[in-house]
Amino acid sequence: MTDWDKILAEDFAVPPGRAQAELAAELRAMLASPDPHIRDDTAYPVLAIWSGRGVFDGHLANLGDSLTAQFQDGPIYQRTFAAISLSWVVLRDARTGELSPEVVLRWLTAFSQWWRHETDLRAWDPGLGWLHAAAHGADVLRAFGRSGKLAAPELAGLLELAADRLLSDCGYLYGHGEDDRIAYALATVLTRAELPAEPAVAWLGRLHQAIADGAPGPVPPWAANTLRTLAALYIFADRGVTWYDPDTGTHGPSAKLPHASPLKDRIAATLQLPWAGLG
Repeated sequence: MTDWDKILAEDFAVPPGRAQAELAAELRAMLASPDPHIRDDTAYPVLAIWSGRGVFDGHLANLGDSLTAQFQDGPIYQRTFAAISLSWVVLRDARTGELSPEVVLRWLTAFSQWWRHETDLRAWDPGLGWLHAAAHGADVLRAFGRSGKLAAPELAGLLELAADRLLSDCGYLYGHGEDDRIAYALATVLTRAELPAEPAVAWLGRLHQAIADGAPGPVPPWAANTLRTLAALYIFADRGVTWYDPDTGTHGPSAKLPHASPLKDRIAATLQLPWAGLG
């Protein structure tokens, strides 16, 4: 068995003489563990760091396929940790260009089907630790937003996918930063110059109409989640987006949103519906 504690203690050093496929298979099995120390404190950070450092280069397709297969069944923590692990594989390909567009788009289809229909949105469970379907899915969406394998139609589809997720809250009120991470993901997609102004803004129409159709009374979770996400997105549109570089441990320069002005106008119009004091 692999001494994972030693790997963690030695700055994620790869054990000598071990095959990539063997290590990846062991990590994938650990991602499905109900023990948060095994899953969240060990398997996920190792897989993420190793992906970012290129340990799995040449094997990204097999790794991503095995992770997307874990969306299909199994416990919620298996699905959510397969998702956030996939985000690092997609980001690695965005840097190296190892994969074909067909592979990346196949993963996008599998991810979209899972995230759109996931019903267990709990962020935290006292026994299982972090689950975070909404936040982990947002991180995957952000990774796809940086992939050069996605053209304008797929990028517009990411925006619509996020809108679907916001409007289908399963009665869960975001309380652990999910709204900020979804906004970050949306802003990342919206930095892409390939995305024309019309689809960059049009997806907001459904959210605007849903808020406009709201009735007086207690604010439903989907509405609160949506409004907080849009407020965060407004800030990203105003100030831009920076990305973390896992190789250097630093953040890069800010990337601007090409259609920031119409985006901010459309977001503000929606926020003004319940927030009458907004100028």
